[in-house]
Amino acid sequence: MRIFLTGVGCVGKTTVGRKLAELRGVAFFDLDEEVEAFFGTSIERLQNSFLTIHSFRDKAAEALMHLLSQPGSQESVIALPPSGLMGGYLRVIKKASGITVALSDEPENILRRVTFFDRDSNPIKKDLTAEEKRYYLKEIKKDITYFGKTYKRADLRVDITDLNAADAARRVRSEVEAFAASKSRSGPPVEEG
Repeated sequence: MRIFLTGVGCVGKTTVGRKLAELRGVAFFDLDEEVEAFFGTSIERLQNSFLTIHSFRDKAAEALMHLLSQPGSQESVIALPPSGLMGGYLRVIKKASGITVALSDEPENILRRVTFFDRDSNPIKKDLTAEEKRYYLKEIKKDITYFGKTYKRADLRVDITDLNAADAARRVRSEVEAFAASKSRSGPPVEEG
């Protein structure tokens, strides 16, 4: 079974996803890394080559389609970008088998995990001033509102507030297993004829 993780930036998709993959004994993929490898350039540089974020998502979805065609992705955990349940990404995911999980956390916790990158996706060390912290907290809250509408499309929404990565992965695994069990009990739809 594939598990697709989404959520706002810095909610913990990659960290929790890696732990979840370890718990399940399956492969882990970060779609941002897969997009960069597929197109041979950084996410920022690729985004800047498109007029709209919508057209970027449609193009980036090609990397997701490629990943899902690989045998190693059949049993895996895949960390999607915040827009993972939108546009081209959503169209690809709808055709694939798997369970979609939207992670959530409190904005203040997300702020503590904010990471900065240069145009080539190299991490940058940055200490935020009090004013910058207020600004980024406001931006995180905007993202939660904006993307939150699409996260209602997920099979599961898992709150990982105040959990470390290992405990968050265990919570996701537990909820995914319960969801999969309830789905298998209900069985496929019966055709009437």
